[in-house]
Amino acid sequence: MKNQQSKEYNAIIFDLGSVLIDWNPRYLYRKIFSTEEESEHFLQHICTSDWNEEQDAGRSLQDGTELLIARHPQHEAQIRAYYGRWKEMLRGQIDESVQILQQLKESRRYKLYALTNWSNETFPLALVEFPFLQWFDGIVVSGREKLRKPFHSFYQLLLDRYQIAAEDALFIDDNLRNVTAAEEYGIDSILFNHPDQLKSELIDKQVLV
Repeated sequence: MKNQQSKEYNAIIFDLGSVLIDWNPRYLYRKIFSTEEESEHFLQHICTSDWNEEQDAGRSLQDGTELLIARHPQHEAQIRAYYGRWKEMLRGQIDESVQILQQLKESRRYKLYALTNWSNETFPLALVEFPFLQWFDGIVVSGREKLRKPFHSFYQLLLDRYQIAAEDALFIDDNLRNVTAAEEYGIDSILFNHPDQLKSELIDKQVLV
């Protein structure tokens, strides 16, 4: 978000979901519920983002599922679908974003990393589904580390593991909360809205030409 066009970076750090991978639980729950209102109510009040993030932070899918069923037994089938039919939440890669990643890889100017809030139990499915994940020099998965964004310790884990100085890195994420946390920690960041916007900001920063 900062305008530092002349700054030199040596590491670019990507979020995955909604930046490179089109993941959205609505793709599943629009099939399960008959109306958009029912689907939204379920995701806002039962299988919420906060609940999902606990699995991203290391809680087992089974424990998270059973905990929620105990609270909402009338929705057992819909709750079990969240991880039972998880792959239906994936709509593929975001082609234009992956093309940007490919340009960065082919330039050989940067080390490329991913920092993702993702369950360690479902991430292996993503590794099979999305070959471009092999392009990264390192991927740090919240569910494996039992840490997640926006906690500063999660960013520091990646920096320490790959010997990156915060001031030498550029972070890309679609969540303002995560971008704000990175910038508070001294990592320049771009709030992702659309691949065209990302490409434009990378050109402004002279990361892409």
